Amino acid sequence: MVSETGWSLHPDRALPSDPSVRPIAREILAATASLPIVSMHGHVDAGVLARDEPFADPASLLVTPDHYLVRMLVSQGVPHDALGVPRRDRPGVTADPREVWRTFATHWPLFRGTPTRYWLEHVLVEVFGLDERPSADSADRLYDLLSERLEKPAFRPLALFDEFGIEILATTDAATATLADHAQLADRGWGDRIVPTFRPDALLHVDRPGWRADVALLEERSGVSIGGYRDLVRALEERRRAFVAAGARATDHGHLSADTTPLSEAAAERIVAAALRGQVSADDAQAFSGHMLFEMARMSAEDGLVMQLHPGVLRDHDRAVADLRGPDVGYDIPVPTEYVRGLRPVLEAFGHHPGLRLVLFTVDEDTFSRELAPIAGVYPAVRLGAPWWFLDTPDGMRRFREAVTDTAGFANTTGFVDDTRAFCSIPARHDLARRIDAGFLARLVAEHRLDLDEAVDTAVDLAYRIPRGAYAPPSSANAFPLTSSGPEHGAKEHK
Repeated sequence: MVSETGWSLHPDRALPSDPSVRPIAREILAATASLPIVSMHGHVDAGVLARDEPFADPASLLVTPDHYLVRMLVSQGVPHDALGVPRRDRPGVTADPREVWRTFATHWPLFRGTPTRYWLEHVLVEVFGLDERPSADSADRLYDLLSERLEKPAFRPLALFDEFGIEILATTDAATATLADHAQLADRGWGDRIVPTFRPDALLHVDRPGWRADVALLEERSGVSIGGYRDLVRALEERRRAFVAAGARATDHGHLSADTTPLSEAAAERIVAAALRGQVSADDAQAFSGHMLFEMARMSAEDGLVMQLHPGVLRDHDRAVADLRGPDVGYDIPVPTEYVRGLRPVLEAFGHHPGLRLVLFTVDEDTFSRELAPIAGVYPAVRLGAPWWFLDTPDGMRRFREAVTDTAGFANTTGFVDDTRAFCSIPARHDLARRIDAGFLARLVAEHRLDLDEAVDTAVDLAYRIPRGAYAPPSSANAFPLTSSGPEHGAKEHK
């Protein structure tokens, strides 16, 4: 769409600028543009989909929950209150959504050159049909247009789910989640398209505030009385079985370190006993979290859930903000991460196990070629997750392909994951990933390193076949099966 202001989305956006490569990239992209979306790692609230109610307003949909967007505005001095981010000491107090939208629109120039700008442009133009950039002048007009569209049945969550061409979407759910929203969706025929993911982090970090309360909740949800370490393990195994029964494909682990050193059972029992008394040390808690990653790998080898590990982020860097606002408001900062020695115990034990599927993510791109690609390039149980969080940018994704393909090839990766709470940005993020891969493959064709038919086939692998195979339903028969069949479930073609 082109407006009198000249705002439009160029059909060649994010493709190579080299005139000899761009036509090849266009042809490769055309082969993936209409493929369904396989979204296997994200944070969309299953309750939003289960309720399927109209979204409340443009600000609560597009501004407040997007921590990429929030952190940029906060970095330029915009207070959290002006963005609608709630405070724990003022429950029930909400900001005027129109004022939140005005604040965002007025600061639109701050997003120039960022992936947030790319995603938002796609959402506003391709999803909502706007043809004018956000600005102080346009803010109210755009707010009214968006509000009008959000009232229509076509813009309810499940209608958009189909419009986006999503074949399957995985949410991320605490180990203690009731999974009631997923049960409701399954009763309505969505059970094989919207699936949970098992996230036990809150229970594996035993020095975390609230850990004992979460253990009590785990007892209630699992039916296992937890008096020590062995009981904790049995309760987690019970919850994993409940997730598998609900359709889960994977687990998700966000530890600071990639250490997987196992402890003796006596040491683990001692640490859990101290934690239950509220007397555990930081060193013991760190050692226990590494031990439990080893245990999670052992469980995945048995029950077939894909194990996703994304270490290396120091969460809630500003503790005062976290105390006041809660987690996930943008104060998470990457730290250097070591994988080779940290993962050695789990890979020696399970790296060749036919039941383990371990997907490794990082925000430390120094490790792409030095550590992660060599690990995935030799251990059958390991695949590389897509560039994640701070690296899911055009240049970050290009650097990933350039760094890992020499050693790991394409088949040892798992396709793109959007890792988003911003539901409407899912198609934008997958579109960008497909464009970057088309550009990378086009260069290989132009350099006569791949034939065009191979590049097209590889692009389809990366966008669709590989993620479907990597996140296939739990099975101990074959780690990382590669499927070449067509789209499932009759999902609408991706636009």
